[in-house]
Amino acid sequence: MGGGTEAFPDLGRHCQLSDCHQLDFLPFTCHACHKVFCVEHRSCKSHECPKADFNSRKVLVCEICSVSIETTGCKNEDDKAILQKHEKSGDCDPKKKKKPTCPVKRCKGILTFSNTSTCKTCQIQVCLKHRFPADHACKRNSSSSQPLVKDLKEANKFLTALVARSGNDCGNKSRPSASHPTNPSVKAC
Repeated sequence: MGGGTEAFPDLGRHCQLSDCHQLDFLPFTCHACHKVFCVEHRSCKSHECPKADFNSRKVLVCEICSVSIETTGCKNEDDKAILQKHEKSGDCDPKKKKKPTCPVKRCKGILTFSNTSTCKTCQIQVCLKHRFPADHACKRNSSSSQPLVKDLKEANKFLTALVARSGNDCGNKSRPSASHPTNPSVKAC
């Protein structure tokens, strides 16, 4: 199927998706299957490209040394076999293992014994800079919101009692003068 209009027969191309065939004047060519598609079907996912993993890379991460191992060309090998081969090669060194870092965005703090805090509401381990719930975008559980309601009820009771007090109870009583102390003072030598 060609493209274009009667006046300009070479302008544009038809989408090669079997259900579409839309004329597109700025067509896209798939890098995997080399077919032409309209703007709606240009991604591999939208036109269900059979060669979608054409340029994709697959990587395994070693749990012992945190080294990433590319497995793009190893289609016939199992992931466990590749990791065992890496361990036996001598390149696997546990000293290279990366230490855990703070999960807060843009924080690179390493979580050590003395720099780790576990949030009591969401149970996430964070560095000391982000130990407060407001600092690490804490997601409170529904059970943790109940103590907050209880605190509000207690605060409301306190404010009600404070308003009910008369002005005489709040500091209008005369104080004993300094010349006649009720408790005798003792001087330390």
